[in-house]
This record gives sequence, structure tokens and C-alpha cells, in this order.
Amino acid sequence: MKQVYLDYSATTPVKDEVVKEMIPYYTERYGNPSSLYSQGLDAKDGLEEARRRVAGLINAEPREIFFTSCGTESDNWVLEGTADTLKNKGKHIITTKIEHHAVLHTCQYLEKQGFEVTYLDVDSEGFVKPEALEKAIREDTILISIMMVNNEIGTIEPIKELAAVAKDHGVLFHTDAVQALGNVPIDVKELGVDFLSISAHKIYGPKGVGALYTRSGLKISSFMHGGAQESKRRAGTENLAGIAGFGKAAELAGKNLENHIEHSSKLRDYFWKKIEENITGVQLNGPKEQRHPGNLNVSFDYIEGEAILLMLDANGISVSTGSACSSKSLVPSHVLEAIGVSITKMNGTVRFTVGDFTTKEDIDYTVDVLIKIVERLRELSPVTGQEGW
Repeated sequence: MKQVYLDYSATTPVKDEVVKEMIPYYTERYGNPSSLYSQGLDAKDGLEEARRRVAGLINAEPREIFFTSCGTESDNWVLEGTADTLKNKGKHIITTKIEHHAVLHTCQYLEKQGFEVTYLDVDSEGFVKPEALEKAIREDTILISIMMVNNEIGTIEPIKELAAVAKDHGVLFHTDAVQALGNVPIDVKELGVDFLSISAHKIYGPKGVGALYTRSGLKISSFMHGGAQESKRRAGTENLAGIAGFGKAAELAGKNLENHIEHSSKLRDYFWKKIEENITGVQLNGPKEQRHPGNLNVSFDYIEGEAILLMLDANGISVSTGSACSSKSLVPSHVLEAIGVSITKMNGTVRFTVGDFTTKEDIDYTVDVLIKIVERLRELSPVTGQEGW
């Protein structure tokens, strides 16, 4: 059976060059970077080389990169660390209704600790309006957290403009750039952000390693306590092999960024064109422009997205019905709800994401299978064509 992977927003395969970079840190360069003898110093050199590579991908200074276990930890660190550091200044945080649960659930936790959170609305394509953000800022606002690229519908937010609003009011600004890294150009200096969360496994690197960019001169409370690793900011022996892999993946992503964007966006547009031409009752969720180059979020009328997923899987095709972090939940997508998608269309939604290893033949095969699946499921649907769908 042909195997087609179309869930690159959930995770990516690790590239051969990345694996090659990691292996020596398991077998030869396995010293603890905190040790003072030669093996430890050699490991430290590898750690700092990876830091330089990751910093280079987002135009940061190496000293502004702090390695974590994942993007979720980075998000938690920013929100909880800032809340703890600035709680005497204010207890108001602003975010949006379409954030990743790493941000939303942390905000809900902070609300239980006495903080107040404003959840901004978005428009029908998922965009946050700078004027809406400015209106929400108060004297006691201490942090604004708005993601750069939405993980479900692919909306690329106007982060530079939003960060400028925050700066005008003297409020710290964080962006979750996990879905943006390697998919759109990122320049932290140009964007003007104070914090930025990223993860290795979205850019063909290993799972279990992420990073937090913290603008030079800023310091928030630590999230992990113990040793003096990461300039005394994030305790715990570093995942050296994973970090080395992150560094290599970042280097490759930087070199391949233009080709990746062109390859992915062409396949995405071809994919959508084939779906529109061959399947009726479909809706693209999110914007046509200013969109993640590989993301297609599609609602199919009259049928369940989960049924489509399972039948595609039976044909060797891997897709998602939403964020991989919450796709096992039966609760409708909070992102689709926020942009005004009806509950019935939400239930018939599938997220497809293409990447570096996707081919035109993969898309053709998927559409051929999808046509048959949709036709079969609609034949079985008791509500096909009824009002309300």
C-alpha cells in the first residue's frame, strides 16, 4: 500500500543530516556540558554551536536562546515566569481565542491564581486586529501572547504590527512561533518581540527539544529549578543530542526556507484546486493569502471528519482533524468556533499539511482516494442535503 504523510503540522520526519549530527552525542561526545574536563568542554562546544545555529535562523543573539524540552514548556515558562516577575505591577494578560492549548490552558491556570485574562476575538479568517489589541490594553496589562501562525487554519498573524502596539504601551510581547519556524521568515529584531517560542520537531528535527528566545536585557522567573544550566535560567542537564539535532535542523531550514515555501505552497494550491474541481460541498477554512505554505483546513459537508481520517488511514494516508495535541478530544475545535464555522462544518473538517517530502503524486493519489471516500460517506449519511448542514 502506498504511504502518504500529510500531517507535517503535527510533526515532521527527522532528516538524515540531522540524525547524523546527533549520533556522536550518544556514542563519542557524550560528556556533560557542565563538566570542566575535556569531554565536558567538548560537549559544551557542541551545545554552543547548536545555540548559534538556532539563533541564526531567527536573527537572534546566541545568548538570547534558552533550550527547553518543547514549545509547550517555552510557552508555559513565558506566561508563568512573567506573571510571577511582574505580579506586583499588574495581573492582566492578553491573548486570543485561537491560541494553542499550551497558552490557553496556562492562562486558565493563571486565572485560578488571581490573574485576569482577556481573550481577543479574531475575524472570519483568524486574524487579530491591531486596533482590537490596543483597545484591550489596560494600565495593569503585563503581557500579550499572540501566536505567529495558527496550527489549525494556518493564519499568519501581523506580529510586527501587534508587537508595535504592545511596545507603544510598554507591555511585554510573546509569540508562539512553533508553527512559523521554518515555514515563514522570522527576524526577531524586525518583529520587535520580547519572547518567542519554537520547537525542533516541526522543522525536521527531533522531538523533546525546544527553545525560548528572550530579548537581551529581559529576565523572568525560572520555570525549572535546580542546577545552573542555561545561564542559570533553565535547570536540568541539557538534552545534548536533541539540541545538536535542533541546531542542524535550524541550519538546514535556513538554507532551504525559500525552496520549502515555494514547494509547499505550490503543492497546497494544487491540492486545493483538485479538491474544488472534484468534490462538491467543500469549504476552505482560514485565509487564502497570508497562510502557512503547507496548510489546508477543509470542511466537507454532510460527513464526519473523523470518518474521513480513518478511511484515509486505511488507504495509507495520514491526516488530522485538528491539532495533534487535542485531536483525540470530542470537543469541537476552538479555532473553528472562533472564526464562526458552524458546528456541522466543524465536525466535517480535516487538516492536511504538506512538507518537504510531499510529491505531486502523493496529492493525486490522496485526491483520488478522497473522492471515493466522500462519495461513500455521503451515500451513508442520513442527513445529506438536509437543512442545517
